[in-house]
Amino acid sequence: MNRHTKPNHSAHKKHHNGQSHHEMMAKDFRKRFIISMIFTPPVVLLSPLVQSLLGFDFLSFPGDIYALFILATVVYLFGGYPFLKGLVQEVKKRQLGMMTLIAVAISVAYFYSSAVVFGLEGTMFFWELVTLIDIMLIGHWIEMRSVMGASRALEELVKLMPAIAHVMKSDGSTEEVPTSDLRNGDKVLVKPGERVPSDGIVIEGLTSMNESMITGESKPVDKQLSDSVIGGAINGEGSVVIEITKTGSETYLAQVIDLVREAQESRSRTQDLANRAAFVLTVIALVVGSVTLTGWLVLGQDVQFGIERAVTVMVITCPHALGLAVPLVVSTSTSISAKNGLLIRDRAAFERARELQAIVFDKTGTLTEGEFSVTDVVSLSKMDESQILELAASLEVHSEHPIARGVVRGAKEREISLKSASDFKAISGKGATGIVDSQTVSVVSPGFLDEQGILSESVSLDELAQKGHTVVYVLVNEELVGALALADVIRSESKEAITRLKSMGIQAMMLTGDNRHVAKWVAEELELDDYFAEVLPHEKSAKIREIQNRGLTVAMVGDGVNDAPALAQADIGIAIGAGTDVAVETADIVLVRNDPLDAVSILGLSKATYSKMVQNLIWATGYNAAAIPLAAGVLFSAGVLLSPAVGAVLMSLSTVIVAINARLLKVKRDLIEGRDR
Repeated sequence: MNRHTKPNHSAHKKHHNGQSHHEMMAKDFRKRFIISMIFTPPVVLLSPLVQSLLGFDFLSFPGDIYALFILATVVYLFGGYPFLKGLVQEVKKRQLGMMTLIAVAISVAYFYSSAVVFGLEGTMFFWELVTLIDIMLIGHWIEMRSVMGASRALEELVKLMPAIAHVMKSDGSTEEVPTSDLRNGDKVLVKPGERVPSDGIVIEGLTSMNESMITGESKPVDKQLSDSVIGGAINGEGSVVIEITKTGSETYLAQVIDLVREAQESRSRTQDLANRAAFVLTVIALVVGSVTLTGWLVLGQDVQFGIERAVTVMVITCPHALGLAVPLVVSTSTSISAKNGLLIRDRAAFERARELQAIVFDKTGTLTEGEFSVTDVVSLSKMDESQILELAASLEVHSEHPIARGVVRGAKEREISLKSASDFKAISGKGATGIVDSQTVSVVSPGFLDEQGILSESVSLDELAQKGHTVVYVLVNEELVGALALADVIRSESKEAITRLKSMGIQAMMLTGDNRHVAKWVAEELELDDYFAEVLPHEKSAKIREIQNRGLTVAMVGDGVNDAPALAQADIGIAIGAGTDVAVETADIVLVRNDPLDAVSILGLSKATYSKMVQNLIWATGYNAAAIPLAAGVLFSAGVLLSPAVGAVLMSLSTVIVAINARLLKVKRDLIEGRDR
């Protein structure tokens, strides 16, 4: 059967290719690092300077200097290739940075050392060369791994659509066809618990559907004839037949995918601190190195002396420490955060967390638990409230409907024991009925009361309805005895999290697809600074932009597909780990626990991490830069002259200090807690 053209997944493929590119680069750095490390020990042990410092020469043999040259050449060409290539690219773009500095440093060390091998008087720097390349490779590998994964969001979104759809044939039977082969007008059977394969309208059956991962609506949405359904929604208790109205790129979910892609691509990319520091060091190294060589030649010194001074300057400026300054802190902070349930996926965004001015929370599953529970029991008869809840829960324990689970949960929270029930029967879209304690008990919706002509007037119920609570009624032997009010439960940690944020001067807001009554109730309970209700996914990213247009640096905290565009649009996307995979993959930071307080903890960690980065960059640049004048020979007349060997020691000392300082971040762990765990 020749069905319609398959939907265009170019956006998905584009991001998949982007992800593959990052993976290939990470693998390439890792491979080059491993191979370079194999050649490093013999280069170090064969270096005359190292042998002299360690006081041994038993590894010397005829031609050892040429063996050293060959081994170092392999590391320079193979391990140094990414940096040499980066030098060419940065020069073409006229954006000198880390790659230029690394390439210049390893090239000066290599060519000068090679010249010494073939007759020039001086000192070889082959061991500095190979160790520099090793450190640069592992630093870039760590950095590449830290930014991988952000493009997987679209793949996770696509997974929401089922692979197979049950298409109805003219004789009433069904045929399983790939979802990608669906076309407008197809009639599809959706069984209980299955996902809707594409957008359409109900043409047969009654049910309720969970659209929370698509629209943010916390309550199941009843569906009857002519009602529209969204591809990716989870069908409830009834089988329905839908007529497909949209396929491929026309579907609601496909539009959400496009929004995620656009938001990710439009996100501003701040220049890395290390790159800025590298630019400064590059300028210093090139200018001072050239001036040093020229200056000593003009002053009458020989070429060997001038080159040695220039090379010492380059060695002093060598970015061993700079290459580790950021990756080491990132590695340490990532380890600390992981132990505390905070997973960093995007380093640049994580660094910006210290500048946050507003945090926008999703409601369902983030500030609230995403599960119903009984908030109020209202007696409309002489029956006791606990007895009303007991009968209702004893009946509803046989149902898998979210409201039914909420009734049972409410009874358990009140430690009410349940009775056995029989003859359970679901009233499609209206509730359930059965026998409990020899009585006919029914838990029904307001619509059922209207159909049966049963009226109930209660001021308290009107107040609950205005708060957005879901109200169901309890009938015993067809007599109305009471009502239950249910609501999505606010997390116990949410209030403390909001209080802490406000005390830090950070505005706390809420963005939800739920109705305005529910949103208003939650906002008032938590004393939020602002809230936005009944916001659909394609509007959520616009709301984030609106807040950003107020001049605020914004973080979005959410857990659902409906939050994905907003997570991508925000300056920082923070996902609750128990949410959907797409929220996790779109986010910059993942909170393993469903705990809003962890969003507060991330701020402390960000500030502590940034502080360590700045300290390390100061050491990696300022410490070496201070030694450059000595390396150039400004105190030569006073008898103070740094040899290349001493320059290498100072360079190494800077690296050691940076490494130790990064490890000291561990003593700052209390700064990320924000509370007692």
